[in-house]
Amino acid sequence: MMAADLRVGTFSSSYSLFPSPPRLLPIKLKSYSKGSTPSTTASMSEDPITKWITQEGKATKITRISPVGGGCINFAYRYDTDAGSFFVKTNRRIGVSMFEGEALGLTAMYDTKSVRVPKLLKVGSLPSGGSFIIMEYIEFGSSRGDQSVLGKKLAEMHKAGKSNKGFGFDVDNTIGSTPQINTWTSDWVDFFAEHRLGYQLQLAREEHGDSAIYEKGQRLVKSMGRLFENVTIEPCLLHGDLWSGNISSDKNGEPVILDPACYYGHNEAEFGMSWCAGFGGPFYSSYFEVMPKQQGFERRRDLYMLYHYLNHYNLFGSGYRSSAMSIIDDYIRMLNA
Repeated sequence: MMAADLRVGTFSSSYSLFPSPPRLLPIKLKSYSKGSTPSTTASMSEDPITKWITQEGKATKITRISPVGGGCINFAYRYDTDAGSFFVKTNRRIGVSMFEGEALGLTAMYDTKSVRVPKLLKVGSLPSGGSFIIMEYIEFGSSRGDQSVLGKKLAEMHKAGKSNKGFGFDVDNTIGSTPQINTWTSDWVDFFAEHRLGYQLQLAREEHGDSAIYEKGQRLVKSMGRLFENVTIEPCLLHGDLWSGNISSDKNGEPVILDPACYYGHNEAEFGMSWCAGFGGPFYSSYFEVMPKQQGFERRRDLYMLYHYLNHYNLFGSGYRSSAMSIIDDYIRMLNA
């Protein structure tokens, strides 16, 4: 999930652009000079982030805490220690459930042993309210890496990550800060109609009073099953929010994907953010070598983009409405809905 003015090539789409360090301890955490340490055991006990890093993370001192910029939902920091670096995100308003959903997604992707993702380390609540997540810190290279390698690795993840429960996920999570409902559903079209397009259309009506887009969208939802005729759909593990800010590479050039909104769904839904992901021919060629293109792929592509345009409309306002409405109108004409 990205805002139009925050496409910064840093660690994650959910980072704040210029966050100030969290005031979680009696001591200030702006940035420790080399050799300095958190001052007291009492301070550590009051700050669950420092407590975990200095106990489970096996660090004896934190040498520096520095903000990482690039997004608009959470605060993000790099903690440098004598046991290595850790990456920490915090949110002062939203409870631990948001990061628990991200944690489950990271673990599911990590377990496929395909595309590289940061290893989850800890999720918890902040004593002053809000939540945090600690993960492996990955040193990034100077580019997003080879697109053909990314396409191949992503396809391998989709192929390896399967579900016998149907379409959905074990927990609800968020797409940006919007709730993403992942109730297990046996039929993909039903899942996408109710928990993706239907949910966003309802939000547009409730948040913006937009009855026009809601009513037209419902006409599309009721007719879109025709786009899936003669298509076999298996539940694949999806990153769920794959745009340019969530794609990078490590210092060896290996692709890395970040900040997921995971669920099990139609593999084509992964390309719903392609309008700001920068996928090119080498990416798709390599992807379809592993996961062959299905009949009607081009006709369904904009349907999956619509979900994210609607979410951007609901999060960031009317600048995204015309794109969403244009897609709806095109499908209404195509399907004679």
